[in-house]
Amino acid sequence: MAAIIVEQVEKSYSTGGKRLQALAGVSLRVEEGEFFGLLGPNGAGKTSLISIMAGLSRADAGRVTVQGHDVVSEYRAARRNLGVVPQELVFDPFFTVRETLRLQSGYFGLKNNDKWIDEVMENLDLTAKADANMRALSGGMKRRVLVAQALVHKPPVIVLDEPTAGVDVELRQTLWAFISRLNRAGHSIVLTTHYLEEAQALCNRVAMLKAGQVVALDSMAALIKRVSGTQLKVQLSSGTIPAHLRTQLITQEINSQEQADQATVFRVNHFDEVEPILAALRIAGCVIDDMHLQQADLEDVFLQIMNNENGRA
Repeated sequence: MAAIIVEQVEKSYSTGGKRLQALAGVSLRVEEGEFFGLLGPNGAGKTSLISIMAGLSRADAGRVTVQGHDVVSEYRAARRNLGVVPQELVFDPFFTVRETLRLQSGYFGLKNNDKWIDEVMENLDLTAKADANMRALSGGMKRRVLVAQALVHKPPVIVLDEPTAGVDVELRQTLWAFISRLNRAGHSIVLTTHYLEEAQALCNRVAMLKAGQVVALDSMAALIKRVSGTQLKVQLSSGTIPAHLRTQLITQEINSQEQADQATVFRVNHFDEVEPILAALRIAGCVIDDMHLQQADLEDVFLQIMNNENGRA
């Protein structure tokens, strides 16, 4: 059984007298026990999709299931199996941290849940704030409470929507250590984040959204290899790149230290392609000041896909 199945989901909103298409036929599948990344620029449709998963809004078309339960027709079972950490800081200012988590437990009919609440607070470094009023907490502490609320009913599927936005390094490390432990214990994790180094370190597979559509969906390693692979970065002080090399060209960018120099990056599938590229540059009159090979990372892949006119990997 898949943790989450999204089938041809469409969603649009009316704004300023116009219709905005937030999701345009999104389909994806998150397997049980997977750490799955849902990435994309602002406005790509990530939060709209999460809202549909959580039952906060309804799709115009398509279907979403959580642990085999339809989020509309079997919403009670779907919500019991799902814990969502929202992007916004939402809290009740009249309760303490412990009262907030006990109240959240009550939503799911859980009694005598204090042992698990204590464990969650300890792992998120909230124990010292257990009796503090929510309105007295810092933004980072409130973010920790939102994570604790999502975990308080021990859901098998956890969705994290920008969980480390605007928080300190200590919280990030604490959060990821705890979430990784839950993942190893069998929980399925879906993460949206703009910190791509986090996604690369944590996620097994990645889906990238652009303008409400899935433009890339693959394992982390396969996606990086297929889109970017190894890169040859050369620093040119003069000359024009030959036309036949432009099919291997990934990007040209202005060097931040010396604006006159260009950093030119080529996609290299095999190491024996390096010398022919360098030879072609020399024949074309290019003067090479510096060069090195580098492995692509998720940020390289993300930028290439999002800057691609077709939006596809």
